[in-house]
Amino acid sequence: MCGIIGIINNSEPVNQDLLEKQRDRLTHRGPDDSGVWISPSGRVGLAHRRLSIIDLTPAGHQPMVSGDGLFTIVYNGEVYNFGELRADLEKLGFHFNGGSDSEVVLAAYRAWGEECINRFNGMFALAIYDEGVGKRPPSVFLARDRAGKKPLYYCHENERFQFASELKAIDSRSGVDPIALNYYLALGYIPGDHCLAAGVKKLPPAHAARLDLNSFTLKIWRYWQLPENDPDPHANGEELADRVETLLTDAVRLRMRSDVPLGVLLSGGLDSSLIVAAAARQTNRPIKTFTISLPGSKLDESGYARCVADYFGTDHHVLEANHPSIAIVDELAPFVDEPIADSSILPTFMVSRLTRQHVTVALGGDGGDELFGGYPIYATSIADQTDLRWVPSKVLNMVAKLAELLPAGIYGRNRLASFRNSPLQQIIWGSPYFDTALRNRILNSAILTEPESKLFAPELFLLDLFKRGKDPVDSMTRTHFGSVLSDDFLFKVDRASMSHSLEMRTPFLDYRLIEFAFRAIPSRWKVSGGETRRIQRILAQRMLPPDLDTNRKQGFSIPMDVWLRADNCNKVREYAPYLPLCIERKEIENLIIGEMRGRANGARLFALIMLGIAMKNNGWT
Repeated sequence: MCGIIGIINNSEPVNQDLLEKQRDRLTHRGPDDSGVWISPSGRVGLAHRRLSIIDLTPAGHQPMVSGDGLFTIVYNGEVYNFGELRADLEKLGFHFNGGSDSEVVLAAYRAWGEECINRFNGMFALAIYDEGVGKRPPSVFLARDRAGKKPLYYCHENERFQFASELKAIDSRSGVDPIALNYYLALGYIPGDHCLAAGVKKLPPAHAARLDLNSFTLKIWRYWQLPENDPDPHANGEELADRVETLLTDAVRLRMRSDVPLGVLLSGGLDSSLIVAAAARQTNRPIKTFTISLPGSKLDESGYARCVADYFGTDHHVLEANHPSIAIVDELAPFVDEPIADSSILPTFMVSRLTRQHVTVALGGDGGDELFGGYPIYATSIADQTDLRWVPSKVLNMVAKLAELLPAGIYGRNRLASFRNSPLQQIIWGSPYFDTALRNRILNSAILTEPESKLFAPELFLLDLFKRGKDPVDSMTRTHFGSVLSDDFLFKVDRASMSHSLEMRTPFLDYRLIEFAFRAIPSRWKVSGGETRRIQRILAQRMLPPDLDTNRKQGFSIPMDVWLRADNCNKVREYAPYLPLCIERKEIENLIIGEMRGRANGARLFALIMLGIAMKNNGWT
């Protein structure tokens, strides 16, 4: 796990001082080592910050140059099946100087070209300089893993191309992109290739790119996508669970490969508990587990985590967050460059700090909900569709539009507004942040001069994902996998963990599990009759404590409304002056007034806090 950066100029030599300066903005991602490499032409500069995980010796130093001098790599992440790939490459005649997966990734590119990424089982964002031979022009190849666990930003200008693991390492101060701002206010995250910084983009998950150094043109393509749902109509739940258990056990086995101490983040929920169960099978030593406790809060689930820890005899560590407050955001603030409105980044940040005191690598349960139908909204949407089938769609749309006229934070407003189009589409229209009506209020007319479709772009983005499913459950899980998973949950975990130089691994996002879940598991074995994650519940009966309550759905959460009211919303006022000028200040004050009167505006106000922090850190006005 590392931080990578590159500067490629069309004609001028790379400024090495600038390259090193920008690289060291990522020191938190890689405190153990650093390196820089300039191509013979002087036009290509690659730099790296290293968090040593596999092969702690200098043999794993990056940037890493191939033995023939034709290829140079900077790489962030882990390819867990590097041992198997190394054996294949040795049969082809390749020799290795060390034991790092970086050397294997570089050799894999030499052997199989850009197709090598289809063989990787892991999380990665990488760039490989290719000197070019014969008719093959010199180029820089970039790629990002299938699920989007590792980030990759880039900025392609006329005379310069830059890429980096985080926005803060891109040398660009061009201001806010209004399209990205609209997405952020609507969704609480910025999806796909969009970025809050104007002129900067993100390479989307499961995409690769190549910069031709002769023409200075960039080609981008998708190399992987979710398979269509095509299950055996007679699929048996126990047999499906057998296959999932085998795949999960092997995914955990691969992700326990490490030359440094390793543990598991344990919330006590179904996903993280199954990870602990699978990890306990791999070793005779106690697994280290970590959780956060909020004493006195109804959101405190440390008791469930303790139940799992005791059952498996783990070396359990609990962070007791006594008297926590919104002030914790100030500790996170220095690491924020692109904002995220998901307030669970705060407990994730806190538990990552605790975890890093004991281990360098941790496993987490992200991805289980999307693969196996775990979110309560899935069952709720299906039930609402049945219960409201007698109500004409025009009436539901009218009710939704009337609800949008209510003040933000009124109880039931979001739920009624979510019925727009269809109860099955609640995940599209029921945003806890700023729906279209609220965006019309908080964004001033200067930014609303775009056609109406631009305002609706976030919802249309989700709707496009939704329409790719074969049935309601398939549609909802695909929508979440293609949006909130990569651009919210994985973004959150990456930033919170890497701020403490902690590597997080996600066994449920092994591509073999992803493909099996979306291709072979029928929707009825995900959600049926109000029951969610049916296959995982079968596994829970086999693998988890019999007295563990598996019907909960909480995770690491915090009482944001309580924290904001205790602070009198002063943290909102502190960062409000840094918000974009296109945001109406009177609407911010209306949200604050509503919050202090008991309305549920905590998610919206936290979104504005994080946006203000990002604006301040980037030096934008």
